Formats: sequence, structure tokens, C-alpha cells
Amino acid sequence: MSGNIRTQSGHGRLGSVLSGLAVAVGCVLFLGGFVWGALLYQPYTVPTDSMTPTLDVGSKILAQRLDGDEVRRGDVVVFEDPLWGNTTMVKRVAAVGGDTVACCDRDGRLTVNGTPVDEPYLSPGPDGRTRASGTEFSVTVPAGNLFLLGDDRHTSLDSRSHLEEAGQGSVPRSTVVARVDAVVWPAKGLLDRPTGFAALPGGISEPGPVRPLLTAIAAGAVLILAGGAYGPVAGVFTRRRAAGQRAGEREKVGT
Repeated sequence: MSGNIRTQSGHGRLGSVLSGLAVAVGCVLFLGGFVWGALLYQPYTVPTDSMTPTLDVGSKILAQRLDGDEVRRGDVVVFEDPLWGNTTMVKRVAAVGGDTVACCDRDGRLTVNGTPVDEPYLSPGPDGRTRASGTEFSVTVPAGNLFLLGDDRHTSLDSRSHLEEAGQGSVPRSTVVARVDAVVWPAKGLLDRPTGFAALPGGISEPGPVRPLLTAIAAGAVLILAGGAYGPVAGVFTRRRAAGQRAGEREKVGT
């Protein structure tokens, strides 16, 4: 018997099994990726331009749900603090509890515990100079708190605007609801971790699983499309092969 056994529909049994398997695996990856992502991530819209050029106003971002205790220096976080209006805000963590954060050194850089921090995402001011802050400050962050700054240091209303309040402008870690991992619109992809904070104790955080999640969803979609397309494509080739065979038989009869 020939190894190319065919079903009543004319499609090879092996091909039909493989196409069904591809669709099944694709559904698991596609739906599983969405479910996993929905559990880990929350979409947000950036409300202001205080994080430009890193995040434009109106950008659609994916932020990983996490406890504020997991946040490290340099992370871009989503938080809600009653003293800041109790609205959803997005800022960068410049310092954590116990740090002394100050600005600026002679090169215009932020310092954390005396260590200068390079921040390549900052834009020059009207005078063409890049400074971490237009106003000087020095704050020792209370334990359990975070000192937050926007990347647009010229317009951002951040911890510097609350220096006279309790905590000298810092906010409790408990106000953090998520950490930004990716920008989905406009499609900028994963948010880079700022290496300028890497030399400080504790280093910087690792990105969440957004890349494998997106890979799983994309792979699932490809498998579903490929498996679903097998039947129609195989049918076309089967009809063409059958037509060729009939034409060959007619030629033989004619001779």
C-alpha cells in the first residue's frame, strides 16, 4: 500500500493531523499569551508630557502589576498618591528610602549618595545645556519611600514640586501599582533600563516577561493561520493534480 493514504476529502491524513495539531497549539499559545498578559500587565495611557522624550503624552503603555517593594532606582512607575491629586501618574524613580538625592553636580548631573547619575534621556534646556534639574535640591528619602522625577525636567511637576510637604516630596512605595515595561503605541517596544543607576546598591531591575508574551501570541497566530490554511491550499493542489491526471488520460485515449 502507498504511504500517501488519503481521506474522503482528498487530503492526506498526516497533513490533516498536522494542521489540526498546529491549530490546537496555536490556540494554546495565542489565548494563553493573552490570559497570562492580562494577569501580569495593565495597559495605561500616559496622561501628561512630563515623561518626554521617553513617553509622549497619549502613549499607550504596558505596565507590569507589582508591589512597590520590588521597585528599583531608574524604574518608570505608575502610581496614585492622595497628596498628588490621587490621579494616575507616571514618573521615574530617582532615589529610594535611605538615599540622599541631590542636584546638581558641576556637570549638571543628579547625584545619589554622592554618585553622579548619567541620564541620556534628558533633553537640553533653552540655553542648550543638559541639567538634571533647573532648581537645586538635596533630599534624604525616608525609609519606605520613593523620590520621583519626570524625564522632562523643565516642565514636570514631580517630587521637586512637593519638597515642603511631608517626606520632602517622596511618596510611599505602597502608592506604586505597576512598572512600565513597554510602549505599544507608538510602537517603541521595550523600555530601556537606565544603566546610569546600575552602579548603585541593588542595581537596576530586569524587564518583565513582555517579550516572551508577545512572541507566544505572534507564534500562536501564525500557527492558527497556517493550520487553517492547510485545507484550502491542499484542496487547490489536489484539484490541480486531478485535472492534470484527467488531461493525461484524455491524451492517452486520443492517441
